[in-house]
Amino acid sequence: MTKLYPFLCFFLLQAIWASAQTPADSIPTKDTVAIHENMPDSAVQVVKPKRKVPKALADSLIHPHGDSLQQYKASGLTDSLRFSNTKTREWPVQWMDLLKSFPYLNFSGSAVRIRQELYEAKSYDGIFYLMVGMLFFFAIVKLVFGKYLGNLLTLFFRVSMRQQQIREQVLQSPFPSILLNLLFLLSGGIYGSFLLIYYKDISEDRFWAFFLYGSLCLAVIYLVKFVFLKITGWIFNIQRPVETYLFIVFMTNKIIGIFLLPFLVILSFSSPLITLTGMTISAIMIVIFYIYRLIACFNTLRKEIKISGLHFFLYLCAFEIAPLLLIYKVLLTYLGKAY
Repeated sequence: MTKLYPFLCFFLLQAIWASAQTPADSIPTKDTVAIHENMPDSAVQVVKPKRKVPKALADSLIHPHGDSLQQYKASGLTDSLRFSNTKTREWPVQWMDLLKSFPYLNFSGSAVRIRQELYEAKSYDGIFYLMVGMLFFFAIVKLVFGKYLGNLLTLFFRVSMRQQQIREQVLQSPFPSILLNLLFLLSGGIYGSFLLIYYKDISEDRFWAFFLYGSLCLAVIYLVKFVFLKITGWIFNIQRPVETYLFIVFMTNKIIGIFLLPFLVILSFSSPLITLTGMTISAIMIVIFYIYRLIACFNTLRKEIKISGLHFFLYLCAFEIAPLLLIYKVLLTYLGKAY
């Protein structure tokens, strides 16, 4: 018995030492791996090692094969260390109900169709070149026919006492007179179009149409007036008073055409406040020019023929005011419908 005592102590120490070993200290065998493959993840117990173990080795011990892990996840089983098999996470409110309850976004309503139009910046190149052309046209007339223009201004403002002599010189130059009459027609058409656009009677897209039709209507009105007065003077044998009246009328028109040029530039490219100021000043000056024309014509006709103020007023209503109102009505009614 005493001889067996050392052997028993040796085997007892070996058993105690073997039981003290951790799973991480032992290397898994093929049988251990097979057992892990057939067991669910929830059955695997992880014991923290006392010493550091390589991550790859620890992962291989817990999840030896990725295919089996995916299979158990697909079957609804989860890792016991991370999630519980019996509990599932529930939202306090369904996500669609949460979106519908949001007050600032219309998740539950019908779709809103938004129409988008391509933005195109307004181009004023055409008006710019028109203004440059008008100024260039007047510059050519002033450069070539400077003497005629000086005599015309002298007659209009009555600077010199040689009125009759200067008038004869002006009448002997028909070509610059035609050019300045053309300048008046173009300036009048542009000014009338700007007035209609400013007071919202027409849109800016119709500027060119109203400019052309306005200039054409002014040309027709003054041509009809010229022919009518010539025929009237021949019938009643008053050619001289009629020629004087026509000279004053067309001289005033030429001055108005020249006077409107700087105001047309202001009306084209200025701010609304400056445009309103320029339009008011130009309208007042045009009214003053027409009053001057009426007074000059009435004084001339009263000296050469016997005419009363009532007859002259009736003539003004029939041949001065009515045609302008007719132009305004035609342009707004018929051309407005056409465009």
